[in-house]
Amino acid sequence: MKPFATIGDIETLWRPLRPAETTRAESLLTVVSDSLREEANKVGKDLDNMVTERPTYATVVQSVTVDVVARTLMTSTDQEPITQKTESALGYSWSGSYLIPGGGLFIKNTELSRLGLRRQRYGVIDLYDQNKRDDNYPC
Repeated sequence: MKPFATIGDIETLWRPLRPAETTRAESLLTVVSDSLREEANKVGKDLDNMVTERPTYATVVQSVTVDVVARTLMTSTDQEPITQKTESALGYSWSGSYLIPGGGLFIKNTELSRLGLRRQRYGVIDLYDQNKRDDNYPC
């Protein structure tokens, strides 16, 4: 299946890519597009049909694909990406928060919401048990 965005879209919507990034981005476009298709499949939607039916939706899918690829390209591949780091001196203390423990690709909930793929759950919990008397007459 065809990716929802191209290298040209990434360079137009984000920034020009370096030669080493171009090869990685080409692979990521396929992976991200298929990941979005699977997320849509989880909620019973066919993303490819939705894209062909509405050109405006196709632009949103393209934008989300570029956002996910750009975020993944910004993630360091030679060390763990740390979002917060704290160091001390004489107390020998160090702590850090990792962006994605273990690395890898991730799609944010806000991106799934932009695509209309967030499944809202609903349900009812009966807090009060109804006791039945004789002849099934409720109390």
